Amino acid sequence: MKTLVLGASTNLSRYSNKAINLLRAHQHEVVAVGRDTGIVADVTIQSSFPENEKIDTVTMYLSPIHQQGYYDKIIAAKPRRIIFNPGAENTELGKVAEQNGIKTEEACTLVLLNTGQY
Repeated sequence: MKTLVLGASTNLSRYSNKAINLLRAHQHEVVAVGRDTGIVADVTIQSSFPENEKIDTVTMYLSPIHQQGYYDKIIAAKPRRIIFNPGAENTELGKVAEQNGIKTEEACTLVLLNTGQY
C-alpha cells in the first residue's frame, strides 16, 4: 500500500517529515510531494503530483487553501482514503472525496502509525 504525503518537507521539525520517516520505519511505500524538493529517509520529494501511481492513502499536510490545486488530481488518483492531519482539515475536499467513493479521516498519521491503527 502506497502513501502519498502531500505537503512534504525536508525540515526535520515539520510533521510531514516525521510522517515520512515513520511511514518508512513501518515499511510503507511513500511518494512525497512538496514545494521544495529533497530527500527524507529514502524518499525523494517531488514538486509535482505523481502521475500513474497506485495510491492507497493521501496524508494531507497542506492548509485547505493550498489543497485546492490538487483536488482534481487527488480524485483522479482514486485513493482509498485521505487523512486530514491537524491543521489540514477541509470539509470541501472531504465532501468531494466522499462523493467519489474515497473515505476521509481527520486524524494524525503519526498517532495512527504509533498505535497500530494505520
